[in-house]
Amino acid sequence: MSLELEELPLFPLNTVLFPHASVQLHVFEERYRCLVRDCLEYDRPFGIVLIRDGEEVGEHAQPYLVGTAVRIQQVLNFDDGRMDIHVKGERRFRIRRLVEEDGLYLRGYVEPVVERVTEGTPREEALVMKAREDFELLVQVLFAQQDVNVQVVFPDDPVILSFQIANLVPMGNLEKQRLLETTDTVERISTLIPVLERQLLETREVPDPRFWRITSADLGEWITPN
Repeated sequence: MSLELEELPLFPLNTVLFPHASVQLHVFEERYRCLVRDCLEYDRPFGIVLIRDGEEVGEHAQPYLVGTAVRIQQVLNFDDGRMDIHVKGERRFRIRRLVEEDGLYLRGYVEPVVERVTEGTPREEALVMKAREDFELLVQVLFAQQDVNVQVVFPDDPVILSFQIANLVPMGNLEKQRLLETTDTVERISTLIPVLERQLLETREVPDPRFWRITSADLGEWITPN
């Protein structure tokens, strides 16, 4: 079995990142600086995994077994060795075996998480349309008080759509982890629609929507400002 698995450096965090989403990380521990250097030198991805037990700093944290492989897009180096790195999610993986060594970054032997292929049923098409409408309306409501007109541009692929909405809509980490582990696009979108509707209701009830700190930069791949 080991011959079929990919060895992947792991970066446990108190956050969930979905495929096709981006995040900036501040790297200061030496083991993770080494991880970044190795990934840059060998042009390889690393995995972001949600912490199940433990802390981000110090001893190795125990991660959930499904995470997202990310590729480093940009690195900002500081004089003292710290780094700010911008990464983008590429694909999901499932950890089959963990390797923990003192002073070194965590590694995993992983396999791909494969999305179940759907046939584009009328139910799926209706759910995708509903998710698009709710998300577009939510964005319009959030930006209405900022005197900014936006046009939401959606990806054609329902899988990517579901991941990008899941990444942007505020939810708890365990909710996001369940969505990350879900391999059925229809199920993921079905779960997201009530979340979007709840956010719409809360946003309309609150005059100042700053409780959800979203900006045009967060939606760079989604919107075209007018």
